[in-house]
Amino acid sequence: MKIEAKLFLYGILFFIPVGLIYGFWSGGEAVGTVGIPLVGGLVGMIGGYFALLARRIDPRPEDDELGEIEQGAGNQGTFSPWSWWPLVVALGGSVAFLAMAIGWWLMVPAAVLGVIGLVGWMFEYSRGQHAH
Repeated sequence: MKIEAKLFLYGILFFIPVGLIYGFWSGGEAVGTVGIPLVGGLVGMIGGYFALLARRIDPRPEDDELGEIEQGAGNQGTFSPWSWWPLVVALGGSVAFLAMAIGWWLMVPAAVLGVIGLVGWMFEYSRGQHAH
């Protein structure tokens, strides 16, 4: 996690000065003058989290400069290859974005569809043939 922490923390050294330069050159334009330094703060928070996480966990194969590709082999997680629930969640998200274009009333069915999809996805392995 050290390389990820450095990547984001170096973003502070870019976004804060660029935001100040932009504010000076633009004559204090409100959105960019505030937004660009806030992006610097955002990458700083993410980099700080990754730095704290790097101290807590053991080094990964990606963190070893002399590491080989084979060291990262193996299971990377548990996935549901035949699950339909991600499509339901995506449909709920699509309807939510559609609600911003058509009308906010459409956000209610989008939220209901999204919650149904999330609950179904979470409890997919709790019942049926894949129950644990």
